[in-house]
Amino acid sequence: MSTAWYRQVGSEGDVVLSTRVRLARNLTGFPFPDRMNAAQKQDLKDKVFAALKDDSESLRLFDVAALPRREAVSLAERHLISPAFAECDGGSALFLSEDEGLSLMVNEEDHLRLQTFGAGLCLEDCLARADEMDSRLCDKLHFAFSDRLGYLTQCPTNLGTGMRASVMLHLPALTESKTIPLLAGTVSKLGLTIRGLYGEGTRAEGAVYQLSNQVTLGITEKEAVENLKGVAMQIVGEERRARERICRDPAYEDRIWRALGVLKTARLLNHKECMRLLSLVQIGASMGLLDVPAETVTALLTDVQPATLATAAGKDLDAGERDTARAALVRERL
Repeated sequence: MSTAWYRQVGSEGDVVLSTRVRLARNLTGFPFPDRMNAAQKQDLKDKVFAALKDDSESLRLFDVAALPRREAVSLAERHLISPAFAECDGGSALFLSEDEGLSLMVNEEDHLRLQTFGAGLCLEDCLARADEMDSRLCDKLHFAFSDRLGYLTQCPTNLGTGMRASVMLHLPALTESKTIPLLAGTVSKLGLTIRGLYGEGTRAEGAVYQLSNQVTLGITEKEAVENLKGVAMQIVGEERRARERICRDPAYEDRIWRALGVLKTARLLNHKECMRLLSLVQIGASMGLLDVPAETVTALLTDVQPATLATAAGKDLDAGERDTARAALVRERL
């Protein structure tokens, strides 16, 4: 089995952790999900299952509502589903590829939420894979489409292409220099938004941010991706220059080495502290200060999440048990 994308380092991987392209689609003949009854949701699931039964992706089917809650939340922590979808109470389904680089949520905010993922900056590759699957589904399902408005979606902000492309950025130096608020204001003028680790309303744990397009109407998918890539590369350049400046400060270098020391020896690590320390180790590794493989830190950013720790343990863990397990895992990896 291939290594999951969230455990890899891709292009521009010192700053760009991952890429996602998401397409929102709805079928004709059904109301939007928040107005559907149980029978309609089941009927729609059956139609999607029939369309995918012989698909070349060999997607696995999950009833998210039937999973232990820790496993559902772990899927969200790995960005394979949305946090809201992890809380679904039935009538929903997840199709997931073996490499976890493609997921299809059924009956989320829209009937279908198709997502493709990749390590590093790979917007074109993710868009191509999403477009290929979208075309195969379109051949078997009837999507709601308007010649004037494009793809019809439950939320008007997704009308048009129905596409949200995003890149996950590790920006510790720009965070340290308190540049992020100014950056957020600048990118909003370019039709983009910058948010926390898990999107709107979430915090940037470990100085990890999500940069995505806001405009979906009156623009093509290719134009949106090109705009996002151009802005992302400008931010990558700014972050690298800021890293060069702060890493010349002996006090900051000392923080990096102390972070590695704590992670290698701690017996208890809460989530917030662990993410902060991993962020410092990651910048130290990217600047050549520490002999720590970038892949190791990238994988830990996912594996230390609360529900993912519990899923690996095969049982629910209380806060203290998670802190102990987290510290043991980090010591073992580093």
